[in-house]
Amino acid sequence: MVIPVHDVNPVRRTPWVTYTLVAANVLVFLYTPGLAGSVAGDSSLSQLCHLQAFLDHYAAVPRELIHHQMPRLVPTGDVAVGAHGAGCVVAPPAYDKSPPVSVFTAMFLHGSWLHLLGNMLFLMIFGNNVEDRMGHVRFTLFYLVCGYAASYGFALFNADSTDPLIGASGAIAGVLGAYLVLYPRARVWVLVPFLVFLPLRLPAWLVLGFWFALQAVYSSGGGVSAAGTVAYAAHVVGFVVGMLLAWPLKPGTPPPPEPPGLLFGRQARPRQTW
Repeated sequence: MVIPVHDVNPVRRTPWVTYTLVAANVLVFLYTPGLAGSVAGDSSLSQLCHLQAFLDHYAAVPRELIHHQMPRLVPTGDVAVGAHGAGCVVAPPAYDKSPPVSVFTAMFLHGSWLHLLGNMLFLMIFGNNVEDRMGHVRFTLFYLVCGYAASYGFALFNADSTDPLIGASGAIAGVLGAYLVLYPRARVWVLVPFLVFLPLRLPAWLVLGFWFALQAVYSSGGGVSAAGTVAYAAHVVGFVVGMLLAWPLKPGTPPPPEPPGLLFGRQARPRQTW
């Protein structure tokens, strides 16, 4: 998988919504109970129970989204010792959970630093230009629609799953789909792992097209064991929805600057003009 680090596509205005989304995701992660120990690699049972209780409350769960079947017992965050040893205490929920609202809250939750930083990297690189083209308000609505579509799309394919669905990946996949439609020729600096990380400058259609192809393969179970723990189907749905929503804006989108050279930023041969 290539790692994007920068795109050669300047913006006309400050992407305040993109910056706000990044800041909100980082702050929520830092204040998520139970993650401090897991980040440091020293997770206690108490921390894990607090994290599980928090996710059951605020994460989106496919079974709840599709069937509106709420669990009778949920973790409370407490630890107790039973016949089989220490474990998390479960009890009837002391809160009323709204499945549609949980989709919104889940979009700001992440399970690890790697999960968070990977999502924020893609959002920072590609979100600013999509926001610049759509405007702040439309981009905010676009981001939320893609996130909801991705979550419900994944839930439709996994209607009986009780695993919590968290992360901004579905909404960010929509941003990537929109960028592919609006700026397919924009150049993107990427790092390609080949013995060492090799820096290349490639067109966006190649970088994002390759990313989408991987998500499609993984969502079908190819290349991963039991589809892993990543909701690849949500990425696919979010990406396609982002493309469709951005398509009407394509005719009026100014092309990105055309930098000389493709690889390593070297100067290309001079082009003749006629």
